Amino acid sequence: MDAEVLPRAISAESSLALRAMDAGDRDLVRQWRNAPHVARYMYTDREIAPEAHARWFERALADPTRRYWIIVAGGADIGLANLYDIQSAHRRCFWAFYIGAPEIRGKGIGSFVEYAVLSYVFDRLGFNKLCCEVLAENEPVWRMHEKYGFAIEGRYRRHVCKGGVFHDVVALAMLADDWARLKPAMRQKLVERGLALDV
Repeated sequence: MDAEVLPRAISAESSLALRAMDAGDRDLVRQWRNAPHVARYMYTDREIAPEAHARWFERALADPTRRYWIIVAGGADIGLANLYDIQSAHRRCFWAFYIGAPEIRGKGIGSFVEYAVLSYVFDRLGFNKLCCEVLAENEPVWRMHEKYGFAIEGRYRRHVCKGGVFHDVVALAMLADDWARLKPAMRQKLVERGLALDV
């Protein structure tokens, strides 16, 4: 999937974009995956060794049911967004993202990434449903998804075990009909934050 079809945004302060992850990103992505503020909310609970990460990274680049993009702000690589479990027959997939640079906050980046991925899934791929799963204690993230129109479809009780402790997971999704209804307002909010979108 070509990163060029993803929306880009420019503000008075910076530019935002998603670019396709490539082989040169391997070490940086491992660094992000092991960063405490990212690892805290992932399903895994061990530090990811270089060899294990290299195997995962190779599979990630080759797997047709997954797509990965690097989030770029002002020319700097700051995080990762991805689609997974892409099911063309059912016209649905899952997604996730994280900001690897913890000092980047409050600049509309999360809102832009949400809009860019939604636009890609519904406007470009023509899918019917986009899903996501969030650890229940990561309330700011699942509340953000709700704010942008995702509906909570369930709560998986004691679904993930990390450090010997079970955690609930919140399951959310948005349908193409929801996106068609919500897209103009979502786009307008980004414009009001000073972001000029290219789509």
